Amino acid sequence: MKRTIVISQPCRINISNDQLVCAKSDESTLSVSFEDLGILLLETSQYIITGAALSRLMEAKVAVITCTDNHHPNGLLLPLAGGGTHTEVLRTQVEASQPLRKQLWKVTVKAKISNQAVFSKQWGDHADPLFRWSKKVRSGDPDNYEARAASWYWKRFLGKTQKFLRDPEGDPPNSLLNYGYAILRAAMARAVVSSGLHPSLGIHHRNRYNPFCLADDLMEPYRPFVDSIVRGLYFEQGEHYLSRDAKAALLSVLTADVLIAGNRRPLLLAMSMSSSSLAECYAEKSASLTFPTPHEN
Repeated sequence: MKRTIVISQPCRINISNDQLVCAKSDESTLSVSFEDLGILLLETSQYIITGAALSRLMEAKVAVITCTDNHHPNGLLLPLAGGGTHTEVLRTQVEASQPLRKQLWKVTVKAKISNQAVFSKQWGDHADPLFRWSKKVRSGDPDNYEARAASWYWKRFLGKTQKFLRDPEGDPPNSLLNYGYAILRAAMARAVVSSGLHPSLGIHHRNRYNPFCLADDLMEPYRPFVDSIVRGLYFEQGEHYLSRDAKAALLSVLTADVLIAGNRRPLLLAMSMSSSSLAECYAEKSASLTFPTPHEN
C-alpha cells in the first residue's frame, strides 16, 4: 500500500540515501522511501524542492500535488511513462472504437449510480430510484441517467430538511467535496499513468482544455466514497469548512476499504485495478471494466 505524505509546514525537500527527506523549519525531519510513496501533497507554498528529488519522484511514479495559499489543490505533476509496454498500451487507447468507449462509459455510469444508491440507503434514504436507474443505463448513456441520478441524489444529500446545491463555488460543504475530489483525481491520474494510459484521452470527457479527461471518467464511481466522508464530517463532527481535521479525514479516503473483484482492498489499490482493467479492455484481453462497491459496515 503506497503512502500519502502531506507537507503543510515550511521545509526543504531533498534526497539522502535514496530516501525523500523533508527538513522542516522546526529542525525535525521526515524520511520516506520513494518506493513506499504514492502521493506527495504540497499543501504549503513555503517549501524548496531540489530537481533531483523531483526527478526521483517521477521515476518512482509518485503523483505530486501542489496547492494554493488557501490550501486548495491546483496542480498535479505525473511521470511521463507508465511501463515497458507504454507505447503499445497507448496505441490501443488511441485506436479504441467509439462503440467500445460507449460501452465502457455505460459500465462507469452504472457503477457510479449504484454506489450512490448504496450510500443513500446506508444514510436511511429511499434509494429505489437510483437502484432502478443504474440497471437502465444503455451504451453511451443516451438517456442521461447520470444527470437524472445526480439531481435526485444531491437534493437529498443533507437530508430532506436541508437544501443542498452541488456547486464548486457554493455554500458548505461544497469546499469539502472539492478537496476530496481533487485528492481522488490526483490518485486516479497516477493510477492511469501507471497503467501506461494517457490521462488526457478520456472515455467520455473530451474537454480540449482538460489534461485529465480519463482520470475524470474513471473517478466517477469513486466520488460517492468522498461524499460519504463529507456527510459524516458535516453531521457527526460539525465540520463545514476545510479544517485540519477535515482534510485529514478526506485524505483517509485513499486507505478506506472497498469491495472490488470479490475482495476487500484499500481504495487506492482499487484505483490501480480499475485503470489496469481499462487497459486490458482496450487491448481486447478482457471485456470487464472493474469498479469498487462500498462494503457493508
